[in-house]
Amino acid sequence: MRRTAVAICFAAIGCASATQAETSAANDYPTAARADYVYACMKTNGETREALEKCSCSIDVIASLLSYDAYVAAETVAGIEQGPGRLAGVMRDTQIARDDLARLRRAQAEAEVRCF
Repeated sequence: MRRTAVAICFAAIGCASATQAETSAANDYPTAARADYVYACMKTNGETREALEKCSCSIDVIASLLSYDAYVAAETVAGIEQGPGRLAGVMRDTQIARDDLARLRRAQAEAEVRCF
C-alpha cells in the first residue's frame, strides 16, 4: 500500500513539472509588455472591469500561442508596415516578416474567439 502512495506522489510531481514547464513557456512575456497590451486593449474596448478581464484573457491566449520574441518581431513589423517610406515597403516584401505577422494575427483571432 505504501509503494502505491509513493508511486502516485512521484507521478503527481512529474505532472506538476510538466505543467510548470508549459506555464513558464507561456510566461516569457515581461509584465510591462502584458500591461501595455491590456492598457491599449482597454482603451479600444472600454475602460471597464469586463474589458480588463477580456483583455487580460486575450494577452494570455496570445502568450500561449506565440513566444515573446515572435510577438515582438510581429509587432515591430506591424508598426513599420503602417509607416510610409522604403523601409515599410521592404518589410511588406519580406516573407519572414509576413509569416511573423500572420502568426500574430492568427493568435489575435484565437484570443478574440476565446475571450470576447
